[in-house]
Amino acid sequence: MVKSNHQRLKVFSGNAHPALADEICACLGVPLGKAQVGRFPDGEVRLQILENVRGADVFVVQPTCRPVNDNLVELLIMLDAFRRASADRITTVIPFYGYARQDRKDRPRVPISSKLVADLLTSAGANRVLTMDLHAGQIQGYFNIPVDHLYATPVTVGYFRKLRLRDTTVISPDPGGVERARAFAKRIDAPLAIIDKRREDAHTVEVMNVIGRVEGKTCLIVDDIIDTGGTLVRSAQALIENGAREVYACCTHGVFASNAVQKICESPLSKVVTTNSIPLSEEGKGCAKIKVLSVAKLLAAAIKSIHEETSVSKLFI
Repeated sequence: MVKSNHQRLKVFSGNAHPALADEICACLGVPLGKAQVGRFPDGEVRLQILENVRGADVFVVQPTCRPVNDNLVELLIMLDAFRRASADRITTVIPFYGYARQDRKDRPRVPISSKLVADLLTSAGANRVLTMDLHAGQIQGYFNIPVDHLYATPVTVGYFRKLRLRDTTVISPDPGGVERARAFAKRIDAPLAIIDKRREDAHTVEVMNVIGRVEGKTCLIVDDIIDTGGTLVRSAQALIENGAREVYACCTHGVFASNAVQKICESPLSKVVTTNSIPLSEEGKGCAKIKVLSVAKLLAAAIKSIHEETSVSKLFI
C-alpha cells in the first residue's frame, strides 16, 4: 500500500444525498464527518464544520440533483468553508453533475452552464473533482483541476449478466449515445441497434425509425440520464412495434422528473435499472418496474485510490 501524503481521510455530505455518503463511509470504514448544514429563516445556507479538518484530505459528497440550485449553492458554501478551515486537499464528489446538458452553444444567445458550474466549483475551493457518467465527456476539459470521471458500467453490466437475458440487443436511444451503448454491448457480447428520433421541441420526441434487427429480441436501452421519460417510453413502444419480445432499460442517473415514474409504470418496459447517484423519490420507490443499484462501492474505491495516490484507471470502463 502506498502511504498517503495526507494524514487523515475525511468524508462529508451535504443534504442532497446523505444516504449515499453513509454507504460510501461504510465501504471505507470511516465515520461520516460532522457538519451542520441547515438554513437561515430566509432560506440562505447556514453551515458549520463541527470537527477539525486542518491538514486533512477532505471529500465532499453532493450530487447536484433536485433541487439543483439549492444543492449546488450548498456545495459551493461547503467547499468555501473547508478551504477557510485549512483542509490540505478538497475533492468534490459529484455523482450527478447538474447543468451538464448545457455544454455548448447549440443556439444563439444561450449559456454554457456546465462551464460556469466548473468555474464556480474551482473558485469555491475544489482541488479535485470525482464524478460519474457526465452527459458530455468534454466537460472534463472545462476544469483546470484534475477530474476523475467514473462510469457506472461495471455495476449495471454485472446486474444484467446475472439476469441472463436471451437474444439480447443493446439499443442506443439516439445517435449521440452510440459510443456508450456500443461499450455496453461489447461487455455483454450483444449486437447493437440505434433509434433515430426527431425532437420537435424541448418536451416532445417523435421516434422515426429503428436501425438494426430487433424482431424477436430482448432489447436493452442504455442511456446516461432518464429525465421526463418521454424518449424512453416512445423508444420502448417503437421497439415493440418492430417486433421486440421485451424491452429493458438502464441508466446511471434516474432523474425521473415530472410524471416520468407514471409513464414508466404504464409503459411496455419490463424493468428500468438505475443507480443511486440520485436519491429515488417516494413515487419511484413505489414503482415495481424501477430497480436501483448502488454505486457506493465504486465511489469508495475511487476515493481510496485518490487518498492513497494510487491509480484510479482500474475503475474506468
